[in-house]
Amino acid sequence: MSSEHGKGVFIRPPHRVERLSRSRLSRAARAENKGAFLGDAEANKFTPSVSVKITFEPADTDTATILGIDEGAEVTVRERVMRANGLPVQLATSRLPREITRDTLIEQVDTGKGGSYARLEEAGYPLDHFVETVSTRMPTPEEASMLQLDNGTPIFAVRRIAYSAEGRAVEMNDMRLSGDKYELAYEFPAG
Repeated sequence: MSSEHGKGVFIRPPHRVERLSRSRLSRAARAENKGAFLGDAEANKFTPSVSVKITFEPADTDTATILGIDEGAEVTVRERVMRANGLPVQLATSRLPREITRDTLIEQVDTGKGGSYARLEEAGYPLDHFVETVSTRMPTPEEASMLQLDNGTPIFAVRRIAYSAEGRAVEMNDMRLSGDKYELAYEFPAG
């Protein structure tokens, strides 16, 4: 939705971003380049943009335990700020064992069509399932600033762990979603 505002064009951010669970992480969605945030953008009719920062760090105790690596082993960190029509709505920090990301596009800002999950599969780690835990909390001052939150606005804290077909945890993704802009929608088969 846009309207004239002064000399430029103002594009209104979406009122709510519905985060749809049913196919956002599927191979089919990745093949169409509509996985995760890009799929949410298409479904909610907003223009997505993402800022990415890549770093490397030693695994802390929590990361090492989840990823099944030694504490202090090097991990690739992908920090992202996701925007809907220019408005920051989500922060995401993925940590992956460096031993499986070295010399792949996962260590680049642009991971290519299908994103990091497609690159993991190309590197010999076909994905089997994901586990997400969702909680709510008040943001840190840095999170509130980055998400441009009003005082008193909570965030959804979502941790997703991606598992390979061999049962290995290959990614830990900590997401912080603006509580006043997101709605989480889940669909489960009955049988």
